[in-house]
Amino acid sequence: MAEKTEKIKHILVPVHKKISDKEKAELLKKYNITLKELPKILINDSAISDLDAKEGDVIRITRKSHTAGEVAYYRGVTSG
Repeated sequence: MAEKTEKIKHILVPVHKKISDKEKAELLKKYNITLKELPKILINDSAISDLDAKEGDVIRITRKSHTAGEVAYYRGVTSG
């Protein structure tokens, strides 16, 4: 029997979080962009495997920065 894969927890893997539809709309409006203009993240990426993400969702990736503290990056979920 195959074991369930645990979420990747490693110091080099930044925090990934699926944002709500309201947050997504605010983000796209704030930067005057469309979902297609966001960088992509594949739906089968192991970093988002436990987020129940579907195509069209937006993932916020929070990275630590030595100069800026924490920085948020956004990626649109795609199947390919």
